[in-house]
Amino acid sequence: MSKVILVTGAGRGLGTDIAREALAAGHQVVATGRRPEEVEKALGGPQEDLLVTKLDVTSLEDAEAAAQAAVDRFGRIDVLINNAGNFFAGYFEEITPAQMRQQIETNLFGPMNVTRAVLPILRKQRAGHVITLSSSAGLIGQEFCVAYAASKFGVEGWMESLRYDVEPYGIRTTVVEPGFFRTELLVDASTTWPEPIIDDYAERTTATVAAWKSMSGRQSGDPVKLAKALLTIAGQAEPPLRFVAGADAIEGVEAKARQLLAQAQASRELGGDLAYDDATA
Repeated sequence: MSKVILVTGAGRGLGTDIAREALAAGHQVVATGRRPEEVEKALGGPQEDLLVTKLDVTSLEDAEAAAQAAVDRFGRIDVLINNAGNFFAGYFEEITPAQMRQQIETNLFGPMNVTRAVLPILRKQRAGHVITLSSSAGLIGQEFCVAYAASKFGVEGWMESLRYDVEPYGIRTTVVEPGFFRTELLVDASTTWPEPIIDDYAERTTATVAAWKSMSGRQSGDPVKLAKALLTIAGQAEPPLRFVAGADAIEGVEAKARQLLAQAQASRELGGDLAYDDATA
């Protein structure tokens, strides 16, 4: 069944793959990005089932305009795929407060802005699906990822809770945690690399930047397969609340789950029930 799918960050990387695969599958696509001319070029030019519109996800006004343009062109929105994002790499002390705020502004408040603009349309329809790209770094803290992980952990809490807000209106939610995919996240256009400004971190920063850059384009995950998997989820009547994407992500999440269970057991043994004891209070 054909759907109207709005995709953020469609100018390159995974966003382009999602939009391209959606068009090939017969869907109507609203492909958005900060530079719409680049989005249209990436998708092969004007097409009957394609609407390209400007959207900087940090702008609520842009988000509202894009949502309205989608309705004006196609009459509805069935699926929102919050894909746009960026990556501020580095150790916490070498990331400036402004960079930390910018990371969270884009990766957390960005999808919130677009979802805020789209939800009134989905509620009116009493149907819809919000899919938001998180990361395995949204479930598992990682070295050199403190800003990115903070933003994605926020995405996890927001999406997991959003489900309860919107489910009564026929709206489904899915949060996606990819592992390492060739999504262009590590190219310079998406990643801000830190300068080694603190002596204690300098050697580690230099080595880690080199290692991460060498990984770009060599990640094991195939973004086209991920795009197709997301479209499969978008077509399900009862989509999953969470989709852990890629063998590396699944392995990491399983290990984290074991750690949490062990920590819960240790906490029980340490303190157990910390409620007031009426007999001694």
